[in-house]
Amino acid sequence: MFIYLNALFVGLLVLSNILGVKLFSVGEYMLPAAAVVYVVTYLLTDVISEVYGKDAARKTVQAGFFTQVVALVFIFVAIQLPAAPAFGLQTEFSAILGGSFRVMLASLVAYVISQNLDVSIFHRLKKKHGEKKLWLRNNLSTMSSQLIDTTIFITIAFVGSVPMQVLLGMIVTQYVFKLIVAAVDTPLVYLLVKWAKRDKQYPTYTAEAKAS
Repeated sequence: MFIYLNALFVGLLVLSNILGVKLFSVGEYMLPAAAVVYVVTYLLTDVISEVYGKDAARKTVQAGFFTQVVALVFIFVAIQLPAAPAFGLQTEFSAILGGSFRVMLASLVAYVISQNLDVSIFHRLKKKHGEKKLWLRNNLSTMSSQLIDTTIFITIAFVGSVPMQVLLGMIVTQYVFKLIVAAVDTPLVYLLVKWAKRDKQYPTYTAEAKAS
């Protein structure tokens, strides 16, 4: 289960960097498409923290950072490769993926600060409450770290490219969106924690080892 949680975490991180180039509207408000994906990574960090401990969560955060850097390098290489004559979308390809460099930089800075803050707050609360009040540490750690993440990410990714009023609106809108998701995803956190603890207690490889 730990491997699957890590794989999902890293995959969503890379995907969010690519999707972050697009802005979409909800009524009068504007959000980066990455918000839909990236917010789920905090859920996964909390599950890993709860079941596997602080060190495992830190390693997951480090793995995510390393993977994002590698993805950034390969995207740059892919853009620089000479386009085949039959490929008539080099301009669009470069515009979309090349535009994600600034988004990735913003994401990396915000990611390192906010994810580590999330882990720290989560375990500070767990040390205080023990196994109880998972809902509290899940929501408080996510809500606190997401405020920092949203402010840093939106500022670095979009300052100068959109009016300041729009920029502030994006920060507020995205943060409110993340607050709603953080509150709604609490039952899913409990479910994933239950599955992960069961898998940790009764790993499948144990049964396979006995059978062999």
